[in-house]
Amino acid sequence: MTRRLFWKLCLIIGTGVVAMFYLINVAVTHFENDMSMLSDSSRAQLLKWQKQAEDILHQGDIEALEQWVSNLQQQENIWAVIARADVVELAGNRNHRYEYTGYNLGRSIDWKIHLYFDHAPVMQLPFTHNEASLVVQLPERMRPGSLWNATRLSLQVFLPMLILVCLSIVLYRHIMHPIREMDSATRAFSSGDYSVRVRKQFGSRKDELTQLAATFDLMAERISEQIMHQRVLLTDLSHELRTPLTRLDIATDNLLAKQHEFSHANQAKLERIHKESLHIRKLVEDTLTLSWLDNESPQLRVESLDIVDLLEILIEDARFEYPDKRIIAQLPSQALIENSNHRALGQAIENILRNALRYTPKNKQVDISCHDSGNKYRIIITDQGPGVPEHYLNTIFRPFFRVDSSRSCNSDSFGLGLALAQRQLHAIAAEVVANNNATGGLSMTLWVPKK
Repeated sequence: MTRRLFWKLCLIIGTGVVAMFYLINVAVTHFENDMSMLSDSSRAQLLKWQKQAEDILHQGDIEALEQWVSNLQQQENIWAVIARADVVELAGNRNHRYEYTGYNLGRSIDWKIHLYFDHAPVMQLPFTHNEASLVVQLPERMRPGSLWNATRLSLQVFLPMLILVCLSIVLYRHIMHPIREMDSATRAFSSGDYSVRVRKQFGSRKDELTQLAATFDLMAERISEQIMHQRVLLTDLSHELRTPLTRLDIATDNLLAKQHEFSHANQAKLERIHKESLHIRKLVEDTLTLSWLDNESPQLRVESLDIVDLLEILIEDARFEYPDKRIIAQLPSQALIENSNHRALGQAIENILRNALRYTPKNKQVDISCHDSGNKYRIIITDQGPGVPEHYLNTIFRPFFRVDSSRSCNSDSFGLGLALAQRQLHAIAAEVVANNNATGGLSMTLWVPKK
């Protein structure tokens, strides 16, 4: 198996991490430089003080200048001074005076202000002719970077988080897109669309996931071929079995019409042949129906009906067929449901009811009740038979399964009734659950949706 996906993930993660550190550094540098500059209002205020001090100095009133500086210091709680800009040499070469005359006593208002100093910086505002300067400690209210700590925290925490989220989204989309395609194809395939394929959805992508998609397509191709062959086989088998069975039924019916011409022993044999023929036909019909329900998974929710009317018809037929057993019914006046199928629901209830009557001893009873349970109806069919071992309660819905050790049954049972009932109920979005009664017997609970 290639490791293209591995190297892709390494490249994406590596590139993302490098980009994260680069962007953090660029953002921190940019915001630090931007926030280190004096605001326009602070610059204007400092220049205003410089102009006021220069005007007083030009008037020659030193006492007024001293008073102005004193008021500024008290008002802003800072220190300030008016200093001359010329330098008096005490020793050395005096030919380079131009290089140091006007030596800076503080920071210019155009310079950056460091954000990490504990004390406020000293600002120098030279007068127009550079004969003197206003040297003043920058007031706290003018210091830039008041939001720098919060900004730095945001850049060091939230920016990396945002970059990592974006990186995670890229990785998620790169990995989850093919997985979603696989999931969608799997759901469609399980719903009966055997023509669905995945590899073509990946385009030119080539990695471990595309290899998985190709394997899925190969599996889907083989399974769909097997299912199609099975359908053809069932169709052919249905035709081939029903035709001779129909002929056998016609032959036995003709012989039964003339059974008075046979001896008593031959009449018994003829009746046995006819009975076995009916059993074989029922076995074939049930097996083909079960295979159809399992393979096609049909949705039969196309009708509206009244469960009570359906139950009354089934109970009446069951009482006629089993006159030696009692059926006690507790039914409401009506129980209307929508998006169902009377044939599937009726056959399912009939199979469960027949199963209950088959295992109930003579002169015993089977109880049937129907209850409104919110958005569903709950139908309970309880017999007085021997029950089923707890570990077999789910197994009894398997085709051809019998619990001979605990529930003796007649020879006309093939173990398909409950399996058919469960599949038919699933086709109308209903459910069936088996439980043993505390007093003995088996209880079947059907949950039938109202809509």
